[in-house]
Amino acid sequence: MWQTDGRLAAFIDYTLVSAEAGAKPYIDLCNEAVEDGYYGVCVSGGWVRLCRERLGGTSVKISAVVGFPLGAHATRAKAFEASAALDDGASEIDMVLSVGKLTDGDYEAVERDIAAVVQAVQGGALVKVILETGLLTDEQIATGAKIAETAGADYIQTSTGFGGKGASEKVIRLLRSSISDAMGIKASGGIRTAESAILLLNAGANRIGSSSGKALVHGLSR
Repeated sequence: MWQTDGRLAAFIDYTLVSAEAGAKPYIDLCNEAVEDGYYGVCVSGGWVRLCRERLGGTSVKISAVVGFPLGAHATRAKAFEASAALDDGASEIDMVLSVGKLTDGDYEAVERDIAAVVQAVQGGALVKVILETGLLTDEQIATGAKIAETAGADYIQTSTGFGGKGASEKVIRLLRSSISDAMGIKASGGIRTAESAILLLNAGANRIGSSSGKALVHGLSR
C-alpha cells in the first residue's frame, strides 16, 4: 500500500490550465516540477514551448491538453492541435473526447475523433483520452473507455476538472475493469490531498493529474 512520502511525486502530472496565467506561473510550475520530482507538467498548447525551454535536459515530461475543456472541437482541429503540441515539445497529449457524441451514441464518430489525434502524433507522444466521467453514466464511461482503447489511445483519463465531478475510487475501478492491462489510467479532477491520490492509485490509477502538487507532496498550498 502507498505511503505519503516523496515517491508520490513521480506519479503526478503537475497541472496548470488557467486562462489568466502568464509566463511566470508556468516558469514556477516547471521549476517546482524539477525540484519535487514530478512525473510531468500538463499545460495548454500555447505554453508547451516555454515549458520545453525550461525543462530541457530534465526527466520531466510535458503533456499538452487538446480539445480542452469541452471536447466539442472539430476533429481536424484536435488533430492539428496535437501535432503542433508535439512539434513544440510535448511528449503526451491529453485530449477531451466528444462528450456529446458519446452520449448521443454516435460511437463511430467518437472513435474517428480519437483515432485522428493518435494518427496526428504517429507514436511520437502518448495519447490520453479524457472522458469527463462526471457527465456520464457508468455504462457510458465503460463504453467510452473501450472506444478509446480500440482507437489506439494509451491512457484513459477521468476529468478535465471543469465539468461535473472529478475522479473517484468507484470510477477508477470501473475503468480498470473495462479496459486491458496495457491501458493506463490517469485520475484527475478535484485531487487535492495525498490521501485521495493514494486511494486512487490503489484503486488502479497509474497517474495523477492535479494542480495541487504541493499539497499532495508536501501538504502545502501552491
